[in-house]
Amino acid sequence: MKVLHVLTGIDPRLGGVSQAVRTMSLGLQELGIHCEIACLDHPEELFIKNSPFKIHALGPAKGPWAYSDKLYPWLINHLTQFDTVVLHGLWQYHGYAVSKAISDLKRRQSGGRLKVPGFYVMPHGMLDPYFQRASGRRLKAIRNLIYWQLIERKVVNHADGLLFTCEEERNLAREPFRPYKPKRELVIGLGVEEPPARNSSMANAQVSKDQDFLLFLSRIHEKKGVEELLRGFSQAIKAPSSQRLIVAGPGLETRYGADMKSLVNSNRALTGSVIFPGMLAGDSKWGAFYGCEAFILPSHQENFGIAVVEALACGKPVLISDQINIWREIEQAGAGLIARDTVEGVTSLVQRWQNLSPLERKTMGDNARKLYLDSFSVRAAAERCLHAISES
Repeated sequence: MKVLHVLTGIDPRLGGVSQAVRTMSLGLQELGIHCEIACLDHPEELFIKNSPFKIHALGPAKGPWAYSDKLYPWLINHLTQFDTVVLHGLWQYHGYAVSKAISDLKRRQSGGRLKVPGFYVMPHGMLDPYFQRASGRRLKAIRNLIYWQLIERKVVNHADGLLFTCEEERNLAREPFRPYKPKRELVIGLGVEEPPARNSSMANAQVSKDQDFLLFLSRIHEKKGVEELLRGFSQAIKAPSSQRLIVAGPGLETRYGADMKSLVNSNRALTGSVIFPGMLAGDSKWGAFYGCEAFILPSHQENFGIAVVEALACGKPVLISDQINIWREIEQAGAGLIARDTVEGVTSLVQRWQNLSPLERKTMGDNARKLYLDSFSVRAAAERCLHAISES
C-alpha cells in the first residue's frame, strides 16, 4: 500500500502538523506501508535533502494562501501511483489543489482503468469553533465563512472521510460551518514518539533541582492560558512556599511575555516560586519532564497537545483545562486532573494536586504511562490510521 501525505510545510521547526505527519509516516512505514510526502517547501531546504522519507517539495509557496503553480500539475501526474492521499490541514491552496485533482481524475475515469486513490482529510483542529468565536479573530472568522462556502465545504464533504485525533475534535468540528456533511468521521488518534530513557545528563541539565515543581512547557502566549496559570498558582500557594512552577517555552521576548514576567515580579507569592528558563530542548526538556511532579497546561484551545502526551509518556500526571481536546481520555484513564481554563480553575488544579497522597500521585502517574501506551504511542495510532484508510 502506498500513501501520499500532502501539507503546506514539512519543516520540523514548525512542529504541529509537520511533526504529526512525520510521526504518522514513521508509524505507517513500520507497519509495512510506503509513505511519501508532497509539500510546498523549497526543494533546496536541508530538511528536504536529509529526510528519511521521500519528499516532493513543490514550493516555495507564495502569499497567505500558500499558492504554488507546481502542485496541481504534479498531483494530476502522480496521484494514480498511490492507493490513498491524506490532506493535512485546511484553509490553504493545497486543500483546493488536492480536491480538484481528485475530482478531475474521477471525471477522466474510463471503464475503471484509471485508478483514483482514496482521499482523506485530517483537519488537525482547524475546524474547531474556537477560531470562529475568539474575539481577536473576527475578520478571519468572516473570511473563513466565505472561504467555506466557496471552497472548503467541497474539500471536506467530497472526501472519503475525515480523520480526527480524538472524540472531542470530531464533536467540535460539527459546530461552526454549514453545510457540514462528511461521508465518514473517523477518530484515529495521533502518535507521539517514545521519549528517550531517563539518564544522568537529563538530571544535570534540569532547570530546577527542587523535587516539588510543576511544569508548563509551551508557547508563552495568551492562548495557552499563561496569565490564568500565574494568577491561579499564586492563589493556590502560600508565600513563602516550597512549591515551584517552571514556565518554559518561547515567547518571553514578546510583549505578552514581558507582561507575564512583570506579573511575577510584582506578586510576592510568585517571586522566587516561578522560573522562566525560556525554550527547553534535548536533555533540558526531557530532564524537566522527568523531574517535575506533574505537567500543567490551562490552555484556552488545544486540539491535541503534543506536550501533554509527552508528559504522559514520561509517566507524569497532567493538570489541564477542559479546552484541551483529549481531556476526556485523560479523565477516564485517571491520568490527571481537569478544570476550566480560568484563574479559579488553575487554583483548583493546584490545590487538588497538593491534597493528593503520595500513593494517589503514583497511581495517577502509572495511569498516565498506560494511557500513552494504549492510545497515543506511534504504533497504536498508526494501526488505527491504517484500519481507517484501508476501508475506502
